Amino acid sequence: MFEKALVGSSKYKVWMAFLLALMGIGGLCYVRQFNYGLGLTGMSRDVSWGIYIAQFTFLVGVAASGVMVVLPYYLHNYKTFGKLTILGEFLAVSAVSMCLMFIIADLGQPMRALNVLLHPTPNSILFWDMIVLNVYLFLNIFVGWVVLTAEKKGIAPPKWIKPFIYVSIPWAVSIHTVTAFLYAGLPGRHFWLTAILAPRFLASAFAGGPALLILLCLIIKRVSKFDAGKEAIQKLVTIVSYAALINVFFVLLEFFTSYYSNIPGHMHTLDYLFFGLHGHSQLVPWMRVSTVFGIVAIVMLLVPYTKQREDTLALACILLFISLWIDKGIGLVIGGFVPSPLEEITAYTPNPNEIFITLGIWATGFFILTVLYKIALAVKEEKLIA
Repeated sequence: MFEKALVGSSKYKVWMAFLLALMGIGGLCYVRQFNYGLGLTGMSRDVSWGIYIAQFTFLVGVAASGVMVVLPYYLHNYKTFGKLTILGEFLAVSAVSMCLMFIIADLGQPMRALNVLLHPTPNSILFWDMIVLNVYLFLNIFVGWVVLTAEKKGIAPPKWIKPFIYVSIPWAVSIHTVTAFLYAGLPGRHFWLTAILAPRFLASAFAGGPALLILLCLIIKRVSKFDAGKEAIQKLVTIVSYAALINVFFVLLEFFTSYYSNIPGHMHTLDYLFFGLHGHSQLVPWMRVSTVFGIVAIVMLLVPYTKQREDTLALACILLFISLWIDKGIGLVIGGFVPSPLEEITAYTPNPNEIFITLGIWATGFFILTVLYKIALAVKEEKLIA
């Protein structure tokens, strides 16, 4: 079925060429980093996780969000999501692939990744994060391809695939829970040392991931004959709305706990992110934009008029996705390092080389996603014609 990805309209070819160009630039920048080392990045002794791990953390949530269409369809027989399941599974494949690439980029020397396999340490959260991510990637590739092959042949998926589907549902929750434990298990970082970090991760994942899926469905509807259906889209909007509200509630809990307890270690990071601390306010504009975008998006998703119109719905999903990306892809990781346990403030700004590597990895993820969606849509369109 891969041959279906080799043909397409002129716009499709331009899009793929654009992604390949970004991938090439990112690859060249990665070779430069590989030869020089991580000293080429904006990271330092005090801020040892930067834009790479920030993107990894955010994309784990995008990958986990696929469960929001798989669970209702397979466990509750909600047929409305029938057209969305393969899109959700392939989105998870793309997101996990990017997660693994960002980890490799952050390691400096990619051979270091083999240490997890050559010298396994089950008492390390990193060891379990490696397992859950790779198994989840396999599950989504395997399940998605088997189901799509069955659909192409016009037959029902084989019964033996059901156990893999059922396992993938709790596994989706596990990948973001384990990722949250990477942060919550570090006692020296007050911002991450909270018992609700894993639920907060999941709430933001179940808002941001489906928001991206809605956007993709709206784009696909315009460039192909595939239509996920208004009912399915609106059900996803409901899921996104509730998840976004729960995420806001969790963030407010963090503010209450930090400021009511009046513990300096808990307050300083929030001060740094939202108000500025000791003259340092690099991330304040970003976090305020995230807050405004998030509030506006939630209101638009709750108002019947704006959530039912495709243009305003798309805008709301874009605003929410950007809001969560800033909060989780910038604020969460960088905020955990600033200030340091010794109360030192070390600013972190990714340099152009880091940014181009990041763009290259995102382009690779969208390239994988485009190829998988092209194959899936070709199969579905063939079925419609038949």
